[in-house]
Amino acid sequence: MHIGILVTNTDESSFAQQHPKDGDKFRALLSPLRPNWEFSVFSVKDGIFPEDISAIDGLIVTGSPASVNDSAPWIERLMDLIIDAHAKTVPMYGACFGHQAIAKALGGVVDKNPDDWVFGTVDTQLSLPWDKNTFSVSLYAAHTEQVSTLPPTAKPTGDTPGCPFASFAIGNHIWTTQYHPEMTHEFMRELVEEYASELSTSVLDQARESLNTKADREVLALAIVRFFEHSKAQA
Repeated sequence: MHIGILVTNTDESSFAQQHPKDGDKFRALLSPLRPNWEFSVFSVKDGIFPEDISAIDGLIVTGSPASVNDSAPWIERLMDLIIDAHAKTVPMYGACFGHQAIAKALGGVVDKNPDDWVFGTVDTQLSLPWDKNTFSVSLYAAHTEQVSTLPPTAKPTGDTPGCPFASFAIGNHIWTTQYHPEMTHEFMRELVEEYASELSTSVLDQARESLNTKADREVLALAIVRFFEHSKAQA
């Protein structure tokens, strides 16, 4: 299977340069489970897009400090790609910014979080698009915006206190999460400290405390590969 990773992360700070890029993070997360899969990385935030999405078996839209409500040309082009991928039922998974971008492109609404930053480890309930059974996972969060209204054809597949649309699905070909399966525990610890001066005392204290619990990255990684496999099988 050939997966295209659409990198939306606009952070080019010295901190970001000390860590793997998001394309490498997702490849490192998923390739141990499916070593025969091919992963191609497209830095869409730099205007680098796939030439033909029909030649790709699935797409991952990554996280970003950018807002999906910005009017940057690359964001508008990404929205068009999402609409095209949806029309062609190309399997698509979105994380954080990717989750929000897919929602907005297909008719949803993204607003500021009601309680400011959500940062650190959060517990959430998820289900896969074709499965009514839910599973509990701890995942890493870092967002100031969230989906407030789902696209018309979407169904919720996950919720967290304060974030009722923490995950959604459309058909069998779209599945998203507000959270970051690609982030390692060590990276998340460093990210919290990198943002410490921008966070309120309560958010910072809660984020640090929450990181006493590690995310269930392997659980979500398996769910993501199962999503792509099931989606392709149903095509």
